Amino acid sequence: MDESVRNYLDHYGVSDATRRFLAKPQKMFIDGAWVDSGNGVTFDVFEPSTGGRITSAPSGTTEDLDQAVAAARRQFDGGEWRRLKPLERERLLHRLADLIETHGNELAEIEAVDMGKSVSFARDIDIQGTVDTFRYFAGWPSKLHGRIVEPSIPGNYLAYTRKEPLGVVAAIVPWNFPLQTMAWKLAAALAAGCTVIVKPAELTSLSTLRFAELVQEAGIPDGVVNIVTGRGSVIGAAMSTHPGIDKVTFTGSTPVGKDVGRAAVGSLKHVTLELGGKSPVLVLDDADLPSAALAVANGVFFNSGQVCDAGTRVYVQRAVHDAFLDELVKVTRTLKIAPGLDRDCYIGPMVSAQQKAVVAGYIEAGRREGAELVHGGASLDGPGHFIEPTIFAHCKPEMRIVREEIFGPVLVTSPFDTLDEAVFLANDTPFGLAAAIYSNDLARVHGLIPRLHAGSVYVNAHSTIDPSMPFGGFKDSGFGKDLGPEQLDYLMETKAVWITLP
Repeated sequence: MDESVRNYLDHYGVSDATRRFLAKPQKMFIDGAWVDSGNGVTFDVFEPSTGGRITSAPSGTTEDLDQAVAAARRQFDGGEWRRLKPLERERLLHRLADLIETHGNELAEIEAVDMGKSVSFARDIDIQGTVDTFRYFAGWPSKLHGRIVEPSIPGNYLAYTRKEPLGVVAAIVPWNFPLQTMAWKLAAALAAGCTVIVKPAELTSLSTLRFAELVQEAGIPDGVVNIVTGRGSVIGAAMSTHPGIDKVTFTGSTPVGKDVGRAAVGSLKHVTLELGGKSPVLVLDDADLPSAALAVANGVFFNSGQVCDAGTRVYVQRAVHDAFLDELVKVTRTLKIAPGLDRDCYIGPMVSAQQKAVVAGYIEAGRREGAELVHGGASLDGPGHFIEPTIFAHCKPEMRIVREEIFGPVLVTSPFDTLDEAVFLANDTPFGLAAAIYSNDLARVHGLIPRLHAGSVYVNAHSTIDPSMPFGGFKDSGFGKDLGPEQLDYLMETKAVWITLP
């Protein structure tokens, strides 16, 4: 660990448990064992607020993946896990949720150090969301069943359906919400009776590896959950075509998701893809402007804009455009830019130097293309990968900052006159992950909701997520759902049974 990181941990009083975990070289978790990669190669893990090195982790190989798949298959094809009764699976999931909650402060610190996000938000949103997700899906194992049917064809039959777990699931997890997104995929799969191999993002593997220790402590049988770290181009690509894997669930960028989907479908795997977004926000002339401005700022600058459904395109009815923009800038000026471990941090660093450079490039492109910069726009000097929250006004539909996903704290705004124009602008994108409406006129709101091409529509708020509600997009934002009972449909097979009776 670099001295800059040690000093950072000292300054913010990080717990001894977190220090011990971060100080050790990490290993993968396969079949209940902690192992190095087969070829001994590792990669360095860096802290975004200082830029210093934290530790190293194994760069897994396809042979390591083979071992993880073999372990998961043994458990699924007749191992202890497959023989557990539904309520026994439920008790294990509740035990795991309890352990996550008990170690919540430590997990939040790990997430803040590894990804750079606000430690306060990590505790209240990421970790609490992880606990809630496991508890929600823990209630499902005893409620997954088929139905008895009264056939109409001639003859005497007992006809019924069975709901059976799909098999071995490969979960490819993004870097922006490492633990919480992993929980979205893993909790439902375990509730359904599947076994899982998790491939965390190379940039942010640490909280998932700490989670694996809790999996062991909870008593979940070896081989049910496996963690293979390493490069997406190696492990993720191999998951997409591996003959021992039955389903791939991927969250990440649209270009990579398309590659994963093509490869998985080519080997007839089940696929769920939760991909990129460029979510529109409509602010109508009857909206409560101060409340809307606060919610819009939260919807785009939370997690430093590194959120797939962030509301990054804001269309404001012309009569209130200037007043709303004033309120939005006023709110944005109050958002504290600070290292992730600062309890008052709102805008933390970009996850990496590369991501900072990408976002800075988009800001420069916005300037070149003639957008009006009304707030922010600077890359901050000094250690860490910080960029000011940035607002552009009077943006044109053809601008890159309007068309492309930036994945940083950059908001583009434009006025509109009619609701038809607003709907056209909102839907004028290849993405369809989410949308938001700010209005107190329920008739207009309900008229707009079915016209917006988005998997989630938020009204007078943004990114309201709950384990009971499905999450997933339309168009280039992917297909399939995480969360809610809908997710379980993508993790189970329906078997039809016909028994001829005398």
